[in-house]
Amino acid sequence: MRWRVVLERDEETGDFAVWCPELPGCASAGETEEEALANIREAIGLYLQPIPLDLAPGTVEREIVV
Repeated sequence: MRWRVVLERDEETGDFAVWCPELPGCASAGETEEEALANIREAIGLYLQPIPLDLAPGTVEREIVV
């Protein structure tokens, strides 16, 4: 999947802040643009990782591809 990310450079430190507008709270940073992009890639992967569910016996769980 492709995700939009927004990069902003901090004028004081020169570091980059980066976030994904479609995933609330999914943000990261890096000293370089490349580092910030690598970090947000990892953050998006963690954000989208399924969490374990405590399901009732007999409940069916499925996965879909979007």
